[in-house]
Amino acid sequence: MGIVKPLHVGISVKSIEEATAWYMKNLGFKPVSEAFYATPLKAKLCFLRRGDFEIEFFEHDDKKPLPGDRLSPNEDIRTIGTKHVAFLIDDYDSMKKSFLKNGVDIAHEVQMGGDQVMFIRDNSGVLIELICSNPE
Repeated sequence: MGIVKPLHVGISVKSIEEATAWYMKNLGFKPVSEAFYATPLKAKLCFLRRGDFEIEFFEHDDKKPLPGDRLSPNEDIRTIGTKHVAFLIDDYDSMKKSFLKNGVDIAHEVQMGGDQVMFIRDNSGVLIELICSNPE
């Protein structure tokens, strides 16, 4: 009766179409289904998947911009609530090179213990953490 596995993370975005294209191009996600409108939520929704993990996008009819303090990882941790989704990566340099080529906004880079950590912002400004574990 316990948790079996993570299922998905929900992210509100400016545009479902733009977010879908960005996540496919930069993180290798694939659409699960076409976008659909959920009247009770007053929002368009869609799901993307990579492996066993899914992202649920919401594009609300009356969206609000992301507050400025949510754009910086070190500032955002002061605000109570969910912070980011994190992905394990296997080649930090190649990933960073691809991001730079694609104009991805790299928010922060840091060495944490033996790990290389990079925070990027998606096309809506949402923080994403990428961790490359380096064997000692």
